This record gives sequence, structure tokens and C-alpha cells, in this order.
Amino acid sequence: MAGVIRLLIVDDDPLVRAGLSMMLAGLDDLRVVGEAADGTEVPAAVAAHTPDIVLMDIRMPRMDGLAATELLRRRPGAPEVVVLTTFDADEQVLRALRAGASGFLLKDTPPAELVRALRRVATGEPMLSPSVTRQLIDQVTAGTGAARAARAQQVLGRLTAREREVAAAIGQGLSNAEIGVRLHMSVATVKAYVSRLLAKLELNNRVQIALLAHDTGLAS
Repeated sequence: MAGVIRLLIVDDDPLVRAGLSMMLAGLDDLRVVGEAADGTEVPAAVAAHTPDIVLMDIRMPRMDGLAATELLRRRPGAPEVVVLTTFDADEQVLRALRAGASGFLLKDTPPAELVRALRRVATGEPMLSPSVTRQLIDQVTAGTGAARAARAQQVLGRLTAREREVAAAIGQGLSNAEIGVRLHMSVATVKAYVSRLLAKLELNNRVQIALLAHDTGLAS
């Protein structure tokens, strides 16, 4: 994405929506183009405002942010989704990431960090730092079931040995530069492998690759 990053805020609390809009007002490269109060309003709001990123609350009355994210990310050309959550919602965060969200923010995230995260997502990178990615995935995938692991093994069976190495490194929370050092690749080559993995595995972002790697034990 280039130029102004268009944001849609989805939250059932009007004070939260107003606070986020005020926080982001005045920035040259970020613009709140619309709001929605419930997950059921998201499709129409996305169609009307064509946002680049949807900042999505999880807990909403009629359709929560998890269901709304799952529905939205199935659509071709869907905007990125960043979910708003708290640390006591690990299972919900995992479901959101598997649905294609680019990451998550706590509602008490400092404004400067929130802005940096949104800018990062707008460039196509996951919004979690490698260290936070490792911690989150270790928390929420501790109880991976046998059925999920078997499905993940079948999916990863499509990969070449080199692609599996890259997937394992992503699962360990390494950045592109760190993967390049470990596997003796240029950053451009690593990016090409990541793009290839996303296409071959039919995934939306590298966080989903990491989760898949953890499901199979590839990242251990």
C-alpha cells in the first residue's frame, strides 16, 4: 500500500471508536474513513469505504469480531484485519490469526505503538515483533490436537525441503533478515519464498505459516 492508509474502526463502544479516531487524527499517512458498531455491519462498511485495514474489536453483541474476520477474509481483495483484544483471550486471538488477521493489539496499546503497528501491517508485514510472535504462538498452540497436526502435516507435504526450512524459521519467529542469515539467502530471496509459501499453502499472511509450522512441530 502506498500513500494514505485508510482505516475502518469496528467496535460496539462509541467512546472507543471516538477515542481511536481522535488518536489517529492529524497523521498525514493514516485516515479513519469509516466506523461500524457490530460485525454484521462490516461487509457494507468495507464496500462503502474501501479501507486498507480494519481495526476490529473481538467482543460485540450480534456478530463478534472473530466471525466478522472469518467472513471478511474469505472475500477476494479483502482488507487487512487487526483485532483488538486483551491477553486473557488467547484462544480468541488464535482463532483470529487462523482466520487471516494480521495480528492483534491490546486496547491499552500506547498511541505511538499502535501507529507503528498499523504502518507495518500496511506494508504487508505482520504487526507482531518476532519475539512477541514466538511468545504468543507458544501460548496458544500448546494444546494442538492430533487431528489438526495431521492436517497440517498433509498441507506441509506440498513443500520442498527449502520451503520447509523457511516455514520452520517463520514458525520460530525469525524476521526476514534473520532467516536470510540462517539459510544463507538474500532478504529478497526470503521474501520470494514467503510469497511462494503463502500462494502454495493458500494462506493470507506469515503468522498463519507460523501457526501451521507449530501445528506440525516443524518450528520446535
